[in-house]
Amino acid sequence: MSEITYKPGKEPHPRETRRIFRNIDRKGYDPSIKCFIKDGGYETLKKAMEMEPAAVTEEVKKSGLRGRGGAGFPTGVKWTFIPKGNTKPVYVVCNCDESEPGTFKDRFVVHQDPHQLIEGMIIACYAVQAHYGVIYMREEFPEAAKIMQKALKEAEEAGFLGENILGKGYDLKIILHRGAGAYICGEETGLINSIEGVRPYQRIKPPFFPAAIGLYGCPTIVNNVESLCQVRQVLMRGGEAYAAEGAQRSPGTRIIGVSGDVKRPGYYEIISGSMTFGELLYDVCGGPKRGRKFKAIIPGGASAKVMRCDEVLKGRNSDGSVRAMSIFDVPLDLDSIAQHGSMSGSGGIIVMDDSRSMPKMLNNLNRFYAWESCGQCSPCREGNPWMLKLSTRICEGKGSPEDVDLLKSVADNICGRTVCAFGEACSWPTQAFVTKFREEFLALTKPINALKPHSEESKEARKFLTRED
Repeated sequence: MSEITYKPGKEPHPRETRRIFRNIDRKGYDPSIKCFIKDGGYETLKKAMEMEPAAVTEEVKKSGLRGRGGAGFPTGVKWTFIPKGNTKPVYVVCNCDESEPGTFKDRFVVHQDPHQLIEGMIIACYAVQAHYGVIYMREEFPEAAKIMQKALKEAEEAGFLGENILGKGYDLKIILHRGAGAYICGEETGLINSIEGVRPYQRIKPPFFPAAIGLYGCPTIVNNVESLCQVRQVLMRGGEAYAAEGAQRSPGTRIIGVSGDVKRPGYYEIISGSMTFGELLYDVCGGPKRGRKFKAIIPGGASAKVMRCDEVLKGRNSDGSVRAMSIFDVPLDLDSIAQHGSMSGSGGIIVMDDSRSMPKMLNNLNRFYAWESCGQCSPCREGNPWMLKLSTRICEGKGSPEDVDLLKSVADNICGRTVCAFGEACSWPTQAFVTKFREEFLALTKPINALKPHSEESKEARKFLTRED
């Protein structure tokens, strides 16, 4: 492989370990199959197809690879959920919807290194013996769609897709399917319904996994872009070697997208657990902007619960004793973040400094979730607009102290009562923001506002009961 140089100003940080993003912003590299093959592309596919399909799955299980889409479910284990003795067609779907606010990594793979995704997807299809694959891409990626369509055509012309791939008697067709642009399609069953041409409502569970009953009633494996690219890395390096690097229960590299109030926002690929939040934000991202202090962090996309930077957390030493720590001491891996009440999610870290109003930040998120609710179930359909109404009322200085408690109560009554994880996810920001920054919400309220009407209807009803000031 040739020596790698990157475009000026796009060089990786010395603490990065570029694997999935190896060719991103690489000087002289383009998304063509010619460039990919010259750099060793599709050699891992050849290696995989010399193995039995079950052996490929076993390597992925052995690697400990966990999904990079948000839930962190073990990829190899998911592949084994296809019913034994299945006689129906098996499908593999790549989730390239990437609709979580604060997440911006998958699109770079598609734009600059699409054949990496295609190779990883072919390996996954071969492992589960799927003969039909779908790349589901959100409508807001028009240029990415053109690039991917061209890459799929190149792969077919080169004999990596189509009939009798590499002379192994294995047939596979992969198509690109464009979504209409809905956050809800990031959920795998909503995505599957969208492919089928029906309203993308989430399916009732059980079955809990599309691997049992998915696309067209057939077993379906859904993995996101980064996960499928990691599958290629597993086969390239070997399952045991992959498992030996990084955090024990979430090995391999992880692409982190950092946005917000830091000097050097952007995407960074690091070995899971190799650095803390503090090392990432101060050493890699350059720290806060001049004259500012870090105030809060959303560690895994907008739906992850916010964490205060001045919060005292409890850590555990190797001998079992407890120590005080801050968020800056928390390692960047799935389990460490989960232990402290939030989640790594899709890898999108949103940073807020002390210039930010937390009620206004929450109100912005609530506006997004109120718009994106699919409306299937009442808690989400009704609860999201009410959270928006209440947070807006507070931000406009029209709320009472009771409205702060009411806002939290609405979120609490959404959580755990929805058809899909979306409803819960949209309630988590409100729960966390109000709990952790309650003083800021209360500061914007006035007790007298409890006596004032909030609509023309209530104003008319109360005009004989209260005195207008």
